[in-house]
Amino acid sequence: MKLVGVDKQFSETALTFVQSDIRPNSRQNLALYNIFNTSKGKYRTDRIKAIGEAPHVLDSSLMEISRVQIEKFLASKGYFNAKVKSDLKVEKQKAEIVFTADVGPEFKIRDISYEIEDTTVSALYLANRNKFSRLKEGKRFDSDTLAYEREQIYKLMKQHGYYDYVRQFVRFDVDSNLLSSEANLRLFLANPANKTAHQTYNIDNSLLTISTSNGVSDALKADTVVVDSQFHFVDYSGKFDAKPISRYIYLKKNDLYSIDNEEITYDRLYDLNVFRNLKIEYQKSGDSTFKLLPNYTITPLKRMSNRIEGEYTFNSGRNGFNIGNTYTNRNLFGGAEHLEIKAKYGIFFDANGSGNVFDRIFSRDLQLGANLVIPKLLVPFNIPAMGRNGIPRTTISSSFQLFDQRQAFSSRVFINSITYDWVETKTKLHSLTPINIEFRKGKLDPVFKDSLIQRGFELYVRTNDRRFFNLGSQYAFTQNAIKLNTYGNFFYFRGSLDAAGNSLGLLNKIVNFNVDKDGFRTVMGLPYQQYVKTELDIRYYRSFGGEKQLVARINPGVGIAYGNSDQLTFEKNFFAGGSSGVRAWQARTLGPGNYNRAVLGSDGKADTLRANLRNLDQLGEIKLEGNLEYRFKIADNILNAKVKGATFADIGNVWRRKRTVENPGGEFKFNQFLGQLAVGVGAGLRFDLNYFVFRLDAGIKVKDPQFTGSDQYVIKHLFNKKQFKLDYAETHRPDIYRFVQYNFGIGMPF
Repeated sequence: MKLVGVDKQFSETALTFVQSDIRPNSRQNLALYNIFNTSKGKYRTDRIKAIGEAPHVLDSSLMEISRVQIEKFLASKGYFNAKVKSDLKVEKQKAEIVFTADVGPEFKIRDISYEIEDTTVSALYLANRNKFSRLKEGKRFDSDTLAYEREQIYKLMKQHGYYDYVRQFVRFDVDSNLLSSEANLRLFLANPANKTAHQTYNIDNSLLTISTSNGVSDALKADTVVVDSQFHFVDYSGKFDAKPISRYIYLKKNDLYSIDNEEITYDRLYDLNVFRNLKIEYQKSGDSTFKLLPNYTITPLKRMSNRIEGEYTFNSGRNGFNIGNTYTNRNLFGGAEHLEIKAKYGIFFDANGSGNVFDRIFSRDLQLGANLVIPKLLVPFNIPAMGRNGIPRTTISSSFQLFDQRQAFSSRVFINSITYDWVETKTKLHSLTPINIEFRKGKLDPVFKDSLIQRGFELYVRTNDRRFFNLGSQYAFTQNAIKLNTYGNFFYFRGSLDAAGNSLGLLNKIVNFNVDKDGFRTVMGLPYQQYVKTELDIRYYRSFGGEKQLVARINPGVGIAYGNSDQLTFEKNFFAGGSSGVRAWQARTLGPGNYNRAVLGSDGKADTLRANLRNLDQLGEIKLEGNLEYRFKIADNILNAKVKGATFADIGNVWRRKRTVENPGGEFKFNQFLGQLAVGVGAGLRFDLNYFVFRLDAGIKVKDPQFTGSDQYVIKHLFNKKQFKLDYAETHRPDIYRFVQYNFGIGMPF
């Protein structure tokens, strides 16, 4: 199908007016239809499955309808004399439709005039039109511009008290001169029938009726309360405290009616995440005061819920899964406070181990946590009211992690924090954690610890075999997170800063803390940490229409230990690979730099050391990752899910800030780091079930920085990999080289 003679800026839209039944089929969707609806080389006539897309058949009547619609579209763009003809070419039972357009001259607006009967409305429009109007003398006539003007006038009126105003009050008259290719435009804004002016309204008292979560309100006893002498609450659920809810109602008594305040009220009440349905209707006062009485009909969500999530990683030498459970109470104290209690358990198996399933367990990770989220900022001083752009929240958190890696390492971490989140504008989110208290106890297996010391790997001992106390603060700024589920063109940015030990360092000058045997100052008998860590996540989203989207991302970070710390703790380091990073590598198996685990040796003791150091030795204080991903729709409905595809390319690595014995070749150098970037490519499927998305990605290693020179380009061994893997096993036993990494997860990778 082709369209000839139409400017590029209109051709794509013009083709959308071609009837869908005569457009070319999507190859993927047609293939799916053929798989499920053919038998012995012929299409089935019964029990047809609604999967994919049936083949489109030529229909001449639809060609004519499409031709007329394209002409009308061109006329709406200012080409009043446009003519379109259609031609058909048939070859080997395939038809090609060609629409050829003679667009004629472009009509421009010569003069714009206004006829607005209400002088107050006329003054309001003329005072504001320059802020939104796209009607300009000398510009090409465009009916979309007229529609936009009508919509902006509607919005303007609704923002200034004109509750009864409707779009039909505006009409346009176009007088075109065919000889000069110009058009005069006249805007009419009429008064209501039998009235000399438009009427404004003010807000009066509000009635809020809250039913049970099942929508029941009849025959139940209701809790009633009046807040601020204007909000009358009738609560049949008996679960809500009226005052915190009224904080986010922006239709205030005696204020001029504004659709903006109505929309913000809808948004904020839904943002509380305690209401399933919400409807605002208005009752007029019925007298000469011209007031509106808002009537809120509210159905809450079920107070408690439980969600189970999981992911599985396989074909990596270490297969495993994570499973988690989240219990939520959405209205703990009646003011939309959320209590979340989370439990997560992860286990990895050594695919090459021997014995029963328990003997092959490589690591276990148990995490328990509780979050109490309060929809306001709990601070000991007065702050300006917030909420028009988003709900401010205070989160009080406590978590515990228990991690064990067989014959190597165990860790116990206890963290408590308080976090404030607030929205500066609709696109700007701030998150501040002024207090983050952490206790950590890490312990190496005694035999493993001795082997590290004997080989001179004291860094791993100092980093992991230790107890410490951490008092820090964190801050993050995010822009355009609200747009992540849209298909526009935009930048996304998130920057975070994590710092610890500064206040304790200052206090030490006054108190003079005790010093332990290793020379570190202590609090409550534990050395405290001093470090600063920052990370950026910068993305560009570009839409190509039809749910096709390109995402480009760069994700750098750096952490620096100082003062009372000689190394970042294990958890504060960066790790590369994983389902949201360089996906051709399993998490924590990439880098740092050119580090190659073959340096650990090739004897039996080295094999044991290499096995025990898995996930512990590939870390760094510097990180750089980049991703390029193209997303597209495959099918609207396969097993009740919208199926989308993705192709991607990932680059990245982590580095040590300084040269270390433990990670030779792992240090960062400006003249070398580009050659140390890993490269992976792959493809994936995303199954959108409306409530959540689960994905399956397959990443292929292209360039592996653990090797040198041209040997880094491991992609050349992909189809002749047997000898390569045998050679690798000789020097890296028990590690196995995997060219392809599969990842299964919940949600988008980024």
